[in-house]
Amino acid sequence: MLKVTAVSKAEVDGCPVRQVLSKVTGKWQMLIVLALEDGTLRFGELKRTVGDITQRVLTENLRSLERDGYLTRDVDAGPPVAVRYTLTDMGQELLPLLKALTGWAASRHSDVARSRAAFDQQR
Repeated sequence: MLKVTAVSKAEVDGCPVRQVLSKVTGKWQMLIVLALEDGTLRFGELKRTVGDITQRVLTENLRSLERDGYLTRDVDAGPPVAVRYTLTDMGQELLPLLKALTGWAASRHSDVARSRAAFDQQR
């Protein structure tokens, strides 16, 4: 088993599993990567595709994903200015892993809902 236990801040900061997974398994990061599956999107298109994300949160998550190398940002000075986002090779490599996880989540949603209801009835 991979070592996932950390007993000090230095171990937490140096743990590759924590460092990578924390940046790609958040709700917004996953939705952004999945939204870019079919190709490049402009900022507004990406915001509409994700839907319930604020401009600020989308911007923060795009910067984080760009910083870590999952996507590229291309600015066309225009006019009008157009900002486009595209998955990198590493982002493309991540995509099927996220699709498998989201597929599993969709297929198990009713089981989770039943478990939650049973748990809540016991309380």
